[in-house]
Amino acid sequence: MFLETIEKKQLTFDRKKLTDKELLEIYDKLLHPRLIEEKMLSMLRQGRISKWFSGIGQEAVAVGAALAMEADEYILPMHRNLGVFTTRGVPMARLFSQFQGTANGFTKGRDRSFHFGTQEHKIVGMISHLGPQMGVADGIALAHKLRKEKKCTLVFTGDGATSEGDFHEAVNTAAVWDLPVIIVVENNGYGLSTPSNEQFKCRFLSDKALGYGMESRVVAGNNILEVVHTLREAAESIRRRPRPILVECLTFRMRGHEEASGIKYVPKELLEAWEKKDPVVNYENWLVSQGVLSETVKEATHQAVKREITEAVEVAFSEEPVKPDPATELNDVYAKPIQPGHRGPAMVEPITGGKEMRFIDAISDGMRESMRKFPGLVLMGQDIAEYGGAFKVTEGFVAEFGKERVRNTPLCESAILGTGLGLSINGMKAMVEMQFADFVSEGMTQICNNLAKAHWRWGQNADVVVRMPTGAGSGAGPFHSQSNEAWFFKTPGLKIVYPAFPADAKGLLCAAFEDPDPVMYFEHKNLYRSLHGNVPEGWCTVPIGEAALRHAGNELSIITYGMGVHWALDAVKELNLNADVIDLRTLLPWDKERVLESVRKTGKALVLHEDTLTGGIGGEISATIMEECFTDLDAPVMRVASMDTPIPFSKALEDQFLPKARLRGALDKLMAY
Repeated sequence: MFLETIEKKQLTFDRKKLTDKELLEIYDKLLHPRLIEEKMLSMLRQGRISKWFSGIGQEAVAVGAALAMEADEYILPMHRNLGVFTTRGVPMARLFSQFQGTANGFTKGRDRSFHFGTQEHKIVGMISHLGPQMGVADGIALAHKLRKEKKCTLVFTGDGATSEGDFHEAVNTAAVWDLPVIIVVENNGYGLSTPSNEQFKCRFLSDKALGYGMESRVVAGNNILEVVHTLREAAESIRRRPRPILVECLTFRMRGHEEASGIKYVPKELLEAWEKKDPVVNYENWLVSQGVLSETVKEATHQAVKREITEAVEVAFSEEPVKPDPATELNDVYAKPIQPGHRGPAMVEPITGGKEMRFIDAISDGMRESMRKFPGLVLMGQDIAEYGGAFKVTEGFVAEFGKERVRNTPLCESAILGTGLGLSINGMKAMVEMQFADFVSEGMTQICNNLAKAHWRWGQNADVVVRMPTGAGSGAGPFHSQSNEAWFFKTPGLKIVYPAFPADAKGLLCAAFEDPDPVMYFEHKNLYRSLHGNVPEGWCTVPIGEAALRHAGNELSIITYGMGVHWALDAVKELNLNADVIDLRTLLPWDKERVLESVRKTGKALVLHEDTLTGGIGGEISATIMEECFTDLDAPVMRVASMDTPIPFSKALEDQFLPKARLRGALDKLMAY
């Protein structure tokens, strides 16, 4: 009976209090994406474009959503939501430039279709992974809630994407935190070619909301007025009382997933049934039947929109192709690029006149100073509030900063990392603590595809610090001890820091919070309470991108970081070596100039790290030294690293795994050349 009611509503329009003028404005907005779609399909047949993801049949959902939201509220659309962009007034010529990959597009030719955002129009586009934008919406909504703004965020997802873990995590987080967000599920019956009955068992996707303790609505998605009324009511209610609402819009995709895939998998009778529910044609006919739209105005509106489209197409197609420029591409990877050749002091002396602190206390102090300096900084992680985190780094923070800014999270690493990006998009800062670095694998898509690429894709900073307790030596076994910095080392757009001393632990953390780029902050667990040192009091920073010379010599260069710095210093002292010990401190981008300068001086190089040998950062550093300093070398570059096995639990096996025991032999061998 309920489904029959929804089906009836697909064809039955209720204007409620909308004036004739408002009805015609809705008509104009609904017509734009349809006529653009028809133009794109025509150009596809002509070979003028190469690919298109059609949203024909689903226009009412996108247009209705954009009309329901206030102009300064964020919408996070997907690749069949052209109507969001047109309704929000994104310049049509620039849209076509984006579709064509020209320099005037929002991504300067670096991405296609709707994989972009625009702060001017408060739109945050998707990435191809479908689900991660829901976590980002959580962060945008959280920023509104923390600032006590009566605002709502709207995010789209598809029926297929509701099967993804990102959907579960983001919806669960939104529910637990009562975030002011509307989750619009466009249920068009298919995930590419897979029908709904092979995607989920529930009758309606909105039924899933009950499991998260959320409200839900089911809407006749092809009825533009039903969409507008329902989403306006939901948004107004959320602005008064922040909470998430899931809205399922029943609609249908009349074209293929993209044009090359076709629709042969769709039964003919199903297509015919939905063709009768065409959202544009039915609304147009209803307006005519009500005397709101005359044939003259109808024809004039069609012609005006077509002219607008034709002019925009010609502008976009007259643009010159993107001119490749390596410097431009590299400079846009970061919001704050590291300047090559930037130098600090050649030798880093121990801090004097500071306060004696343990390594862990320096991290805590850096975070506390950053919370005081940046009122918009939010800390998020499992058990970090009253409990103080697994290692007690944030102990006492709730008392000073409150639970709104020091937030326990559900076990939803991906959603929380996405939330961090959302906070950044909405003008705040975020720290996300991984309880152990090993657990970050749950959030790789958000880090490597969302955070890392945001600035390069559309100029959006990702002001997020991801803290990563890392390292072996405590008998914690293969899932609590990994050195996984190399997982991120190859990802442009990330910055990676790895302090070895308390002063750097504080200074690099403060610098990371000040930096607009995403920073992976690695902290070795075995240094937490075993290492002490003087640390500057108050706010202080250590420049990201600068290595430090910890010991000076002329016969050998040891390049290392983290725990490796202490192993190297101990070995140099024991063997009485005349060696440079370079503490990288920043792993991405690493201080190539300082490393090469040292190697050219000494003629011998050894790269040491706790990570496994194969695929470790040492391979890249070694290759660079060989390429840049080959004629200066008196011996092959050597690498000393952990064994190529997972990290064992037994102390004897763990000691064998770690490189410390092999370091002395390697140094002897290198010095013998």
